[in-house]
Amino acid sequence: MLDLTEKETKMSEKQRRIVAASIELFAEKGYAGTSTNEIAKKAGVAEGTIFRHYKTKKDLLMAITMPTLIGGVIPFLAQSFVKEVFESEYPDFQSFIREIIVNRFDFAKENGKVIKIYFMELFYHDELRIQFSEIFMTHVKGQFDQMIDYYKERGEIVDMPNSTIMRALITNIVGFMLTRFVVMPDVEWDDAKEIDDTVAYIMRGLGK
Repeated sequence: MLDLTEKETKMSEKQRRIVAASIELFAEKGYAGTSTNEIAKKAGVAEGTIFRHYKTKKDLLMAITMPTLIGGVIPFLAQSFVKEVFESEYPDFQSFIREIIVNRFDFAKENGKVIKIYFMELFYHDELRIQFSEIFMTHVKGQFDQMIDYYKERGEIVDMPNSTIMRALITNIVGFMLTRFVVMPDVEWDDAKEIDDTVAYIMRGLGK
């Protein structure tokens, strides 16, 4: 799971317990289905402790959980993702796509609850969509464009606008992750085969 030190998050021990409890309950029941009383009980604190710092449950979601996940964690992960994936060399476009999928799959498998919360709430809170867009545009898009241009020049992928190619990649990769870890996490998956099939499906659409 994500390892955030107190120095990095600037939270007290009680706040850290509240965040941990929020992650567990929001992942299990969703934001709307979780009460602050449940969070307080799971965290081992009085409900008043939560409201001493956050006036509403929405404040708790935005001021504790999401800044922890998005403001501190996701940008770091985006930078790590770029370094691990985009700064490496690959023999072909198919190898590049496979590395993206495997890299994000490993992260999602390790942080399934965080991923579930994020995507469950992304569609209900404009703040999250805006932050997601800013993080992607700042840390990932430029590198993505360079890699797409590179494989276009090598004649390995179709000559479509970068935005179209990027949309096809994101739709298929994120769709796979959402199905695997959010929609049907308890199904018996052959993960290696699913990754192979996702790569093959993308290549049939974008490869030459």
